[in-house]
Amino acid sequence: MSEEMEVPLESSHDAIHEEAEKTRDRWTLVVAMCTAILAVFAAITSLMAGHHANEAMIDQLQASDQWSFYQAKGIKAAVLQNKIDLLHGMGKEPVAGDGEKLQRYAEEQKSIEETAHEHEHASADHLRIHQMLAKSVTAFQIAIAIAAISVLTRRKWLFTGSLFLGCGGLGLLILALL
Repeated sequence: MSEEMEVPLESSHDAIHEEAEKTRDRWTLVVAMCTAILAVFAAITSLMAGHHANEAMIDQLQASDQWSFYQAKGIKAAVLQNKIDLLHGMGKEPVAGDGEKLQRYAEEQKSIEETAHEHEHASADHLRIHQMLAKSVTAFQIAIAIAAISVLTRRKWLFTGSLFLGCGGLGLLILALL
């Protein structure tokens, strides 16, 4: 009779171990799926960060081009003003239309200056977004590493921590997009 009782206990013990293995495998599968999702977010966020870094550089180059154009207009105006002053100094009248050219150069400089400032502000905005996205990528990458460590060490609390870091990365991503 004691053999009959041991058989159900032994089968229960085997069933518990099998269920424990299934549970452990399920947990590993959950960690793997979450890690894959974090990797997708990291990849997308990394692409977006690169895009904003490129846009910041392009806008800064365009601002620089505008400032060069502004300077060229200033040089043209200075040369024209010197010509007018020289003609006045020699007792001659400047060429008709030179005064209007000076005024036009000044107006063009104002417009060019506004455009340059717009590009500088756009560059700064892109750079700010890039920095937020870079922080987000970093949070995702650390979360992925901690999730891997949690599987290796079988520490579920590490996985929970990695999920919190992943949520932090997602929060930074959302903030950058707002």
